[in-house]
Amino acid sequence: MTVPFDAIRRAPKVLLHDHLDGGLRPATVIELARDVGYDALPMTDEGELGRWFRQGADRKSLELYLEGFAHTVAVMQTPEGIERVAAESVEDLAADGVVYAEVRYAPELSTQGGLGLDAVMEAWLAGFRRGSASAEAAGRPIDVRAIVTAMRQFARSVEIAELSVRHRDAGVVGFDIAGPEAGFPPSRHLDAFQLIHRADFHVTIHAGEAFGLPSIWEALQWCGAERLGHGVRIVDDIAVEADGQVTMGRLASYVRDRRVPLEMCPTSNVHTGAVDRIESHPIDLLRRLRFRVTVNTDNRLMSGVSMSSEFDLLARTFAFGLDEMQWLTLNAMKSSFAPFDQRLRLINGVIKPGYARLIAESVAGAPTAL
Repeated sequence: MTVPFDAIRRAPKVLLHDHLDGGLRPATVIELARDVGYDALPMTDEGELGRWFRQGADRKSLELYLEGFAHTVAVMQTPEGIERVAAESVEDLAADGVVYAEVRYAPELSTQGGLGLDAVMEAWLAGFRRGSASAEAAGRPIDVRAIVTAMRQFARSVEIAELSVRHRDAGVVGFDIAGPEAGFPPSRHLDAFQLIHRADFHVTIHAGEAFGLPSIWEALQWCGAERLGHGVRIVDDIAVEADGQVTMGRLASYVRDRRVPLEMCPTSNVHTGAVDRIESHPIDLLRRLRFRVTVNTDNRLMSGVSMSSEFDLLARTFAFGLDEMQWLTLNAMKSSFAPFDQRLRLINGVIKPGYARLIAESVAGAPTAL
């Protein structure tokens, strides 16, 4: 049964992999560029700029995909700009039915104009508080936490790890590394990961997106990743025969057996060339094999997506219904870095009741109040 987009939009959703600098509103990019005197935007029409970002991202290369971030990062060099971007990201997610989100950013990218790392962090978290208050006032409560990211091609990961731990009680829930995978393995940052582990903190690592199984293995076995950012290349360790028989290698079996969450971003994976087209994305196979699969946006501006549009795409491509969407959402909430009692509260008080009402509505054929 086809799931109406309105039902998808109203469904409670959980987002674990979303980049702050990849989700700006085009109008905000233009206005902030004007405010800070940044004159390198390719155009200043809101609609045209949005299309430019989307077209530029869809070039089947992670390195090319990342080029558009030069413009978004350029307008995130002041406390006011960072706070505004963070607040609007929360408002946009809440308007899309997201009830819990972990949004990540690399603070070192916002130090080009002289800001210190702590100043960047404080502006970012202030924006989250402002956006959360606005969403609450609009009747769309949302819990948003920060994941602090270090860039794998640079050498500040220990400093960034220290920053994440320093702000853990103010809204930071984990540490990540991102950037080009090829040539920059996660094992280059072992000191940072060891610092995080000594602090009893959380780690997710971009792995298995543009690079293959060695990236995943290092993230898990050398760096202690609790989740895999993307992890789409785990499918390279799974063989599906013509008769449907499935054989999994040792790494794939380990990932499934240990319930390692996969932060999958279907549209972005197509845009970066991690998969050639949505129909061949392994998310359905991995779901059927009962890997701990989650659905995420990655970069809402660059890929032109929302959580609702990603679920709608999966519904149309793989016939996902509300039951599958609920399973994916529960996977995400269970895999979040939120405290255990907070996870239970959202699972039992928001997510399960929300989907129960939508499923009852789909059976009855008439909307019920959410």
